[in-house]
Amino acid sequence: MPRDSIDRRRFLQASAALPLAAVATSYAAPAAEKASESADWQSNPVIQQARQVALEILKPSQKQIDHGLELHAQSLVFESYGFAPRAAVDGDAMRVAVEAGASDEEIQDLREGMSMTRAATDPAEEAEFKQAWEAAGVTCIFQNAGEEGQSVMRLLKRLAHFTYLTDMMPDFLPKAATPDEVVAAKKANRHCLYFSGNGVPLVERWESIADELRYLRIFFELGIRMMHLTYNRRNMIGDGCAEPANAGLSDFGRAVVAEMNRVGVIADCAHSGWQTSLEAAQASSKPMVASHTTCTALNEHIRSKPDEVIRAICDTGGFVGICCIPGFLGGKGDISVMLDHIDYVVKRFGPDHVTIGTDVAYTSRNASAENKKIPGRDKSRTPWRSFWPEGALASKSAEAALSMAWTNWPLFTVGMVQRGHSDEVIQKILGGNVLRVARAVLA
Repeated sequence: MPRDSIDRRRFLQASAALPLAAVATSYAAPAAEKASESADWQSNPVIQQARQVALEILKPSQKQIDHGLELHAQSLVFESYGFAPRAAVDGDAMRVAVEAGASDEEIQDLREGMSMTRAATDPAEEAEFKQAWEAAGVTCIFQNAGEEGQSVMRLLKRLAHFTYLTDMMPDFLPKAATPDEVVAAKKANRHCLYFSGNGVPLVERWESIADELRYLRIFFELGIRMMHLTYNRRNMIGDGCAEPANAGLSDFGRAVVAEMNRVGVIADCAHSGWQTSLEAAQASSKPMVASHTTCTALNEHIRSKPDEVIRAICDTGGFVGICCIPGFLGGKGDISVMLDHIDYVVKRFGPDHVTIGTDVAYTSRNASAENKKIPGRDKSRTPWRSFWPEGALASKSAEAALSMAWTNWPLFTVGMVQRGHSDEVIQKILGGNVLRVARAVLA
């Protein structure tokens, strides 16, 4: 059996045998014990708990489970936007930094760097990392590899972390620079990352348009294949989704989209305002996307997209990726509601224009124990990336989020089987649509 296939019998037995209340989501195993465990995800109670919660919501038949798991294992699964599993930090190293008087920025950099790279350097974190990948059955993540903003130095940090991670784990998680390398990873029973930046790198000197955009190609050469036009707030390109004015794309923004088209970088309007998203789609000569969003017709939210915007994105040949954030989905905000959003796009716009961009990550079970080692710090100001309008991040039940855990990807496929989608349609949603757009824009 291929390494990335899923043993249906063991999956069902393990899920049925695990009482829902028996395991807390904050479970943390000692590092020494974890280091001795295999990468067999059936031994991970957090993953199993998430499976059981989703199964209790979906209530699929045995036939639907069997077919869905088999189809998932056979399919190239290319997430349109997400995060590799997050490692626990080294709590002792963090404690030393705090006690030495490290600044907030230094602590944040340490936390991000450790959570993004320790899977390559710590045996316990490597085991957690591999368990999550194997449970999810994901071939490739369009990886968030840039901190929100336009500063070149800011954007370099996450890109460096994930370049290092893939460099250090070439046999398990190489970096893919082309769509063909994603296909090759699937054939080789490996996983890979395809990089997205959370902003367009700008010089920010405003001497000329060409001068401002000269780092866009540099980041493309470093492996970035998709960029956010805006994050939540307004920038020189256009309005973000959190701006009340909802102004559209600027003249400079049109130049940005044109340069992205020329270089071969996908324009992503996931965090852009509705008018900015619409005008960016109208301006683009190549497919553009909203990599992780929801449908306004089902739940109006600043992070959703109305039909007019979705249609404009579809007209470019692009897609909308449905996310797994309960508050953005509306209703109960669980796996069933997420599937409702997928169904809506399929029925209204066609199966070539919807994917899944979870916007969630698996977090190591060791994280809680390591975080407890870090001394408390005085309250700091809200970071710019968290400048959300009041109520925009309203939470749902813990079960809703758990039902869409990143490791539950196989159950997303089971759910689509349950909804009556054909194998061909499901495989487009799982990865075919992302692969097609990646090829079209890179060409």
